Amino acid sequence: MSEDEIDIDTDDLARRMDGAIASLRTEFASLRTGRASASMLDPVQVDAYGSMTPINQVGTVNVPEPRMVTINVWDKSLVGKVEKAIRESGLGINPQLNGTIIMLPIPELNEERRRELTKVAAQYAEHARVAIRNVRRDGMDQIKKAKAAGMSEDDVKLWEAEVQEITDAHIAKVDSALETKQGEIMQV
Repeated sequence: MSEDEIDIDTDDLARRMDGAIASLRTEFASLRTGRASASMLDPVQVDAYGSMTPINQVGTVNVPEPRMVTINVWDKSLVGKVEKAIRESGLGINPQLNGTIIMLPIPELNEERRRELTKVAAQYAEHARVAIRNVRRDGMDQIKKAKAAGMSEDDVKLWEAEVQEITDAHIAKVDSALETKQGEIMQV
């Protein structure tokens, strides 16, 4: 078998690992840090027009000041449903109505809640690490198949080192993102 036929798609492995990191960043964005962020409402769904709809599709979400998020609901009949969805979302935010505008004051986090959030962030990071290691395992399986198909020992070692290098780089990104997020959460 010629060496041209044996190729491990490291770009695909890196792309899949990047996907795990992107997912981690999305999960981190939903963690409340005591600072207002429009993305903290991303997981909240509203029962609008007979189907579950993200809040940003029933109104305009703004962050006018560091500790306030506002939602300008476009349809007056949905204001109550949006308010109910926020109350039941588990975000720990108490919405205040002002006509079609719902104001969400972001309270200060206490020390105990900050510690809980850092643990949640660490769990999210561990899930990302596991996803990256699963992609690494897929890459190593590809290498084993190529070895069985006639790849030389030197090439096997080269590819294994490259896959491990990509994995290490992505794990380092996860660790860095976690450290940043935990610092952000613990900042008073």
